[in-house]
Amino acid sequence: MSTAAKDQRPRAPRTPPLTPHDYEVLAEFRYVLMRFLAFSEDAAQQAGLAPRQHQALLAIKGYPGGAEVTIGDLAGRLGIRHHSAVGLVDRLVSGGYLARREDSSDRRRILLFLTAAGEQALAGLSTAHRQELRRVAPLLKSLLTRLGPPEA
Repeated sequence: MSTAAKDQRPRAPRTPPLTPHDYEVLAEFRYVLMRFLAFSEDAAQQAGLAPRQHQALLAIKGYPGGAEVTIGDLAGRLGIRHHSAVGLVDRLVSGGYLARREDSSDRRRILLFLTAAGEQALAGLSTAHRQELRRVAPLLKSLLTRLGPPEA
């Protein structure tokens, strides 16, 4: 690319420097998220699940469009490797929270389903999480407002 062509490219808009206010808002936002995650981990443990197990049940139950979920789908939603998802699924199946079934149209695919125990555990945890999110929502909204609009 010639120098003239490089000069004609649109330049990314300059962002204003961060202010002490920006740092305060970002730090407070991170603090609120950290507290919510700590709440979530504690709630899962009190329900007899590891936090990642709770996340797996929620990812399966809340999969977009209510589609059937495979181990690969679960790995993608949790941001873990396939073999880690297999181990996680094994533990949930052993605990009675999850069941596997072959896909009738493609026997290579294994589909995941919550059992009654999984549904019950997830419902209790999700109710508590919804209440906690409703409690912190005004603070999160306020922090997002204080952060200001996205820069063009």
